[in-house]
Amino acid sequence: MTRGLMIAAPRSGSGKTLVTLAVLAALRRRGLAVRAAKSGPDYIDPGFHAACTGTPSLNLDSWAMPPALLDRLAAGDGGEPLLVVEAAMGLFDGVVGPPGRRGRPADLAARLGLPVLLVLDIAGQSQSAAAVARGFALHEREVRVAGVVLNRAGSARHRDGAAQAIEAAGLPVMGCLLRDPALALPERHLGLVQAQEHGGLGAFLDDLAARAEDCLDIDAILAAMAPVAAAVEGVPPALPPPGQRIALARDDAFSFLYPHVAQGWRRAGAELVAFSPLADEAPPEECDSCWLPGGYPELHAGALSNNRRFIDGLRRFAATRPVHGECGGYMVLGAALEDAAGVTHPMAALLGHVTSFARRRLALGYRVATLLRPSALGGEGTMLRGHEFHYAQVTEPGADTPLARLADAAGNDLGAAGGVRGRVSGSFFHAIAATMP
Repeated sequence: MTRGLMIAAPRSGSGKTLVTLAVLAALRRRGLAVRAAKSGPDYIDPGFHAACTGTPSLNLDSWAMPPALLDRLAAGDGGEPLLVVEAAMGLFDGVVGPPGRRGRPADLAARLGLPVLLVLDIAGQSQSAAAVARGFALHEREVRVAGVVLNRAGSARHRDGAAQAIEAAGLPVMGCLLRDPALALPERHLGLVQAQEHGGLGAFLDDLAARAEDCLDIDAILAAMAPVAAAVEGVPPALPPPGQRIALARDDAFSFLYPHVAQGWRRAGAELVAFSPLADEAPPEECDSCWLPGGYPELHAGALSNNRRFIDGLRRFAATRPVHGECGGYMVLGAALEDAAGVTHPMAALLGHVTSFARRRLALGYRVATLLRPSALGGEGTMLRGHEFHYAQVTEPGADTPLARLADAAGNDLGAAGGVRGRVSGSFFHAIAATMP
């Protein structure tokens, strides 16, 4: 049976990712089989998890995923008996909704029986951290805080003052990371720079593993792990596969495909065949559908526009088979893309819209999508849950039929979105799971 815990914090920016990577790296250094997961919608942190563990890191989302799917993903296949879940935002942060379905890390901790390792950034405070820790430990009885890790302590004296106060409040302190600029990871507009682009990642993780053994009580963290709730068998995939053999764009421009989606497609019998638009590769002819995930096409717009084998091959493919673009993929399916410097690059023109990264506007949040037309995502009327997170915006909408009608997590109507033309579809919406009865 899988045993696991959650690494959470009172707020974003507390050091959850750093502590998660340190724990994962230390466990792997000990030769233990461990896998990771991230609560909520996030593509980038799971890439760093996977670099630590050698296995894909899944997303677990109590708002977007049906409970049975959550259980199935958390239980895994038994090959990695240890599970470390990194929380998003603050432990109790989420949206308005029914209990257990609010997208909070606490929802997962309660449902899956995951003890919480609470990361406290103590920069600017000392003994007062004990009040924060105690408040989180007592806030909801279904959520058990098993221990605390301190982050960004300025000195050993600073560490000891906070640790003694927290332990006096009845919570064990399982380690402390001192403030160190060398522990920072490079960032980009959607978060951290992707793991595969971090040239010194191997050395960074080796250093983290050594620091974890010196600064964290890995034995106590292991002992705090608890059995994860058992999975229900026969759970359908999060999204139905769009074909039997799926051409999947996969490189630095197209990297945002949720691992649980790919895993579900494979479980359903589909084959995923990767190709690289940046290497000027066309969708493989033996495939019967094509999926262009999100990523950073705005950083590679010139190269993509000039890669004629890719563009021409994509157009030929779309004449006879379904093609879907999600967020960044949607931008490439359009008529043109304006990059950050204000240069406009022609794109595939399989849909009529134009997008701009120069005129940036943040779109962020959960979404419910109801399909208005059949597409690779499903039939007309299909409802899916997912999210939007992008800075680019549509500057010319084109004349294509809208793909879906969107609502936010509170049910507010956001209007029609995306486009469908023939066998081609796309939108900024990232699908996490189809709704289930």
